[in-house]
Amino acid sequence: MSLLAWLPFYPLISFLCLIIFARRLSWLQASVLGIGGIALSAVASALVINQLINTDAAFISVKLWSWFSLGSSAVNFSFYLDALSAVMIAVVSGVGLLIHAYAAAYMKNDENFSRFMAYMNLFIVAMLILVLADNLVLLYLGWEGVGLCSFLLIGFWYREKENVLAARKAFIVTRVGDTAMAIGLFLLFKSLGELNIAAVNESAAALWQIGDELTYWIALLLLGGAVGKSAQLPLQTWLPDAMAGPTPVSALIHAATMVTAGVYLIARMQGIFLLSPEVMSYVAWVGALTLLLAGFAALAQTDIKRVLAYSTMSQIGYMMLALGAGAWSAGIFHLMTHAFFKALLFLTAGSVILALHHQQDLFKMGGLLKKLPVESGLFIVGLICLMALPGTSGFFSKEAIIAVLWSSPTAGPVLWWGAILGALLTSIYSCRLFFLGFLGKSRRYDKLHALDDEHPRVLLRWPLFLLALLSLLGGLIALDFTAVFAAPSAGTGVQEPGWLHPLAIATPFIGIAFSWFFFKDYRQNQGQELAMKPRALVRFCSGGLGFDRLYQALLVRPYCFLATVNRRDIIDQLIMLNGWYVRLWHDALSASQNGSLRWYAAGIGLAVVFLAGVITL
Repeated sequence: MSLLAWLPFYPLISFLCLIIFARRLSWLQASVLGIGGIALSAVASALVINQLINTDAAFISVKLWSWFSLGSSAVNFSFYLDALSAVMIAVVSGVGLLIHAYAAAYMKNDENFSRFMAYMNLFIVAMLILVLADNLVLLYLGWEGVGLCSFLLIGFWYREKENVLAARKAFIVTRVGDTAMAIGLFLLFKSLGELNIAAVNESAAALWQIGDELTYWIALLLLGGAVGKSAQLPLQTWLPDAMAGPTPVSALIHAATMVTAGVYLIARMQGIFLLSPEVMSYVAWVGALTLLLAGFAALAQTDIKRVLAYSTMSQIGYMMLALGAGAWSAGIFHLMTHAFFKALLFLTAGSVILALHHQQDLFKMGGLLKKLPVESGLFIVGLICLMALPGTSGFFSKEAIIAVLWSSPTAGPVLWWGAILGALLTSIYSCRLFFLGFLGKSRRYDKLHALDDEHPRVLLRWPLFLLALLSLLGGLIALDFTAVFAAPSAGTGVQEPGWLHPLAIATPFIGIAFSWFFFKDYRQNQGQELAMKPRALVRFCSGGLGFDRLYQALLVRPYCFLATVNRRDIIDQLIMLNGWYVRLWHDALSASQNGSLRWYAAGIGLAVVFLAGVITL
């Protein structure tokens, strides 16, 4: 079998072993299995990517087996590797390997460690199927698979009610987007009779015109799926609550991989979106509004992981903005660099949380720069990449996005200013986080938890160093998408002012300078207790700008009210009537079996008379 075909099977075999033997495995055995499966996938990914680079063809494909047929369209279990899916498998298996290694140390003392590693491996299987699928059915299988794994991992510590509620919320909210996506895929198949992704894009370009109504609705429905999975407006509310899961889960699923599946979907279905410039504009606006919303919300968070969660929403907003503006390559470039530095930030935050006895409240931290110098240095690397300071990977990818917005026909100057404001907010909430957690003096924890006593240092530290290296140098990785994406559309012809690029580069420094003075009390704190000021605006931003309350008022409460009023609804009554009918016959037949010979003889006599009557008539 081709090496490409084996990619998802390594972690699948590992998952099966971990889930079957579970508690019989020691920590070391479960770690070797869990990390080994993803390590083999990472090595295989590197080899097939090298094979793709050295071949003249634009893609490599492999058919494993025929699955089923729909009409004239055959649905196969086949994988397709081009430059786009190559980037995705590199991120999924490469960054996934480092997160798996870290997770083995982080979760060492958990009683269900084998089950945790099994779920992590299953997620990698689903994600690899999603990004390698050559047809829409297989892609949807992987799409739903990552949703299931997200549910299992968010609620991994299911004995705590809030974790269960967070997992349920993520599952339900993403189902809304998934339903829209499924309808869009049905429409695509009904209209084109094709399920192969490359054939769908080619047929759409050949048969449909730009601006067709059908194309508009299909692209809009696919966008619905993307915003659900990538936590973009208006389906963004599940991601901050998903931080209830273990920190490695946040790094793998809710920062580096699954949440970027929506970006991948839009990029993969580029042929459909290019036929609907109106929806392309929607994509750009969704991205811009989300990055601003998340930026304001991050400014009012007290939990270190929730700050990073809103930051993830914001950075995915940049990716959406790039796709909407037609900067496909820049969007995927930012997807890759973001995976590096956001995984670094989440994992370093995990080490900080462990050292502080599972404390996540920034207002109870302080002074970590002196107490945890290595972790602090790594966190600084992640933050300067997030703020896109010159020379970092975040700088190269974010600048590539901002550079095309002003003259893009589906974006324009307004969205350019939105991106600049987003960059300013990013630098301000990054500085606030750092000042609160790492500068000043410790506000509560003079003695830290000794990580080396219980967690293997090599697994807890080296993945962070490698991620830091990728975060700093990842911007130098040259990606070539000329065989995947269409050439960028011509700009609007608007003359770009000369101050655009200098202002874009200076914006993070303006945010740092502002924060240095505005958050002076945080960085110079001498160990006094700090607390958020209970202003209405702060509470509004802290609650994600009121979306949870809005959905609670518009959807949840009316639904619960109707469910209460309609408790005896007609459907339930019909089902209960069927049960009553079966019970009635059960009682009647049971009563007839009383062991009395005279009763049986009378019954036989009555039956004979009845049959004779029927025959006679």
